[in-house]
Amino acid sequence: MTAEQGQQAKFWDVDLAWETRDDGTMYVWQKGELPKFPDRLSDKIHHWAEAAPDRLWMAARGESGAWEGMTYAELLRNVRAIGQALLDLGLSQDRPLVILSANSIPHGLMALGAQYVGVPSAAIAPAYALVSTDYGKLKSVRDQITPGAVFAEGLDQFAPAIDAVFGDLPRLGVTGQGAAMSWEALLATTPTEAVDKANAATGPDTVAKFMFTSGTTGSPKAVIQTQRMLCGNMAQVLDCYAYFKDEPPVIVDWAPWNHVASGNKVFNMAIYNGGTFYIDDGRPTPKLIGETIRNVREVRPNWFFNVPAGYEMMVEEMNRDPGLRDAFFSNVKLLLYAGAAMAQHTWTELERLSREALGYRVTLSTGLGSTETAPFSLFCVEPQEAPGNIGVPAKGITLKLVPNEGKMEARVKGPNVTPGYWRNEMLTTEAFDDEGFYCFGDALRLADPEDPRKGFFFDGRVAENFKLGTGTWVAVGAMRAKLTDALGGLARDAVLVGEGHEELAALLIPFRPAMERLVEGGAALEDEALVAHPAVRAETARLLAAHVGASTGSSNRVRRVMYLTDPLDLDKGEVTDKGSVNQRAVLRHRADLAEVVYTDDPRVITA
Repeated sequence: MTAEQGQQAKFWDVDLAWETRDDGTMYVWQKGELPKFPDRLSDKIHHWAEAAPDRLWMAARGESGAWEGMTYAELLRNVRAIGQALLDLGLSQDRPLVILSANSIPHGLMALGAQYVGVPSAAIAPAYALVSTDYGKLKSVRDQITPGAVFAEGLDQFAPAIDAVFGDLPRLGVTGQGAAMSWEALLATTPTEAVDKANAATGPDTVAKFMFTSGTTGSPKAVIQTQRMLCGNMAQVLDCYAYFKDEPPVIVDWAPWNHVASGNKVFNMAIYNGGTFYIDDGRPTPKLIGETIRNVREVRPNWFFNVPAGYEMMVEEMNRDPGLRDAFFSNVKLLLYAGAAMAQHTWTELERLSREALGYRVTLSTGLGSTETAPFSLFCVEPQEAPGNIGVPAKGITLKLVPNEGKMEARVKGPNVTPGYWRNEMLTTEAFDDEGFYCFGDALRLADPEDPRKGFFFDGRVAENFKLGTGTWVAVGAMRAKLTDALGGLARDAVLVGEGHEELAALLIPFRPAMERLVEGGAALEDEALVAHPAVRAETARLLAAHVGASTGSSNRVRRVMYLTDPLDLDKGEVTDKGSVNQRAVLRHRADLAEVVYTDDPRVITA
């Protein structure tokens, strides 16, 4: 360990083992047992309500702009009251609670109150109710889990969707018309012996919640999340983020709770370790990143997540404001990025800024997981010189790598893996192999072919990869990351095209902040005018030419690109509500543009 590494926080000590079979299949795991974990997450609520009753569990900005929060003692009292009210309404595993509104303290209380008495909840992307025009995905959710009640913090805002999809189901909320009982009455419900019995009856196999995959390839799928999954995953997280044992997490987070990364990992991380979760109303967009910056400056978290575009915006602001830089790095021990590939220049800038603030680089990390794995599965905390290494399997997980068309397809088994999809035996069977390993559908490659301890890199979605007309395979995931990096921040993502063609091309999702820096008055331009501006086109062509010059073959070289200006469509599954772009859905719905990029259309930029 170097002197610089010694100044960082405590992380896991990995003792890795591996075995390669005659057919080329590799198994990788950590030696040693995963530390014992509780049978139910509510055991941790009880623990912290007794051990640190006055510690802040969660806080959000109130109407005045000041932080308003709830302690662990208040958390326990409120979830027990909510649990009783839900039992009184007749909710059960077969009649769960649907939550439609965004992250908030009431949202968190409802989910935990339901979970306390063995009633699953399902947090649904608010966009399914507020942005969707046909409520198709919301109806699919309803039909799969047959809910017994619906919660929305502001009932009036969600009333059209509730009327259209959930009809006469009991409605619960904080404000608005039509609630089965007021929010004040809900929290004032007196728990009876039934609450204690219901909580005691929960255990490792109890369904804690349903999490829906983003549905970018069809209808959303209800992934079962058991208490074993949630608690086992938290034990794995704590084993990795060992500094939480001495320093409870302080979190500022915006990511939606209807997605597994924040809805399971980050949300539960606070509860499991007696930490504090500050709800961030900011977003990684030019209009809202200022709120995230304001919150970070005030709270000074010791653990932080964002998507690469969010980090890039924060880097720009920290370069302008050394005070923000010093505040951001004053307490943080780990920076996590996910949702897209991080560009090398963003990585380099974050390391430089942390050195300026602290004298050493803060751990910058990513990993691999899915809704089906709760999600924490592989993670990297070893110092890296470049982004992309997703690390090694967490303790208790066995990673299986199966040869598949020249790549290694990743599969996992462990206590954090789902038993399957709710009421869908066929999908469940298809998701697991004959040894009981969950099939990610992702390919991985070894960072060092001779040493799995050096970690792995994502090598594309197996189903997304395609062949050029020359018969050459294209590793789509890795190539999207490479191209986005090469374009220096002008594109926040890329959709590769070229199946059956002689060369690759790409449809680019523009990143306005980077483009606006190239054009005087660029902030006032519409998307079409901005991407068509000569300065943007010239810089794109220059960077594309440099990328082509550094490429080694047709499978990793893109000569033709075109920026998309029509917004990606949530209803069509082209993008999730957290901004993740789905390659296959975009190509399916924009097949015409996938051909236009091979023509002399003036929108096409070539190297």
